[in-house]
Amino acid sequence: MKSDIPKQFLLLNGRPVLMRTMEAFVEFDPDIRMILVLPKDQFSYWDELCNKHFLALDYYIVAGGQTRFDSVKNGLDLALATDQGLIGVHDGVRPFIHPDTIRRIYQEAAKYGNAIPAISPSESVRIENKEGNHIVDRNVVRLIQTPQVFQAKDLKEAYNQQFQDTFTDDASVIEAVGHKIHLVAGQPGNLKITTKEDWEIRGFGDQGIGDSVIL
Repeated sequence: MKSDIPKQFLLLNGRPVLMRTMEAFVEFDPDIRMILVLPKDQFSYWDELCNKHFLALDYYIVAGGQTRFDSVKNGLDLALATDQGLIGVHDGVRPFIHPDTIRRIYQEAAKYGNAIPAISPSESVRIENKEGNHIVDRNVVRLIQTPQVFQAKDLKEAYNQQFQDTFTDDASVIEAVGHKIHLVAGQPGNLKITTKEDWEIRGFGDQGIGDSVIL
């Protein structure tokens, strides 16, 4: 993002990105049990933002780890002791997720055991390796989003395994212990804010990126 401020704290229509994301889940279910995973050294700044922007949500907070795998595992340690129910894992910098999309994904997970939102690419897709590159039929390629929702028991068991470099999301973790992945239609506008260009494409570039964002 090339920002002095972590992207999850940038202002999006007057509120930090992360708050927008959390509020979408509360709109989906006011009683949802939310666990927020942040780097430990960001806790105090997050508290300042919560006071400044009057965040009035019930949630638990836990320190993240060295990898995404470690961070999710730390979050699962705060999950309910029971293995019943569903657990969703979402990127904090996907604030455009719609509550109806969340609802549909949870419904699919309750039916099939897990639900992973995915969309088809609109661009041509090529695979590159040491020998060069070649075209891939984009009709069989899917771009994966979050929230990814699982049966609590399955997800907790999957995160007891050792980390592998191939773990890029929670679906890859649970697939490694033998579970079949159930893909569902994602939301085209469910953008993950990763780069400065992502921010500007959405039309928020004029809000600034840097110290001037937070007044």
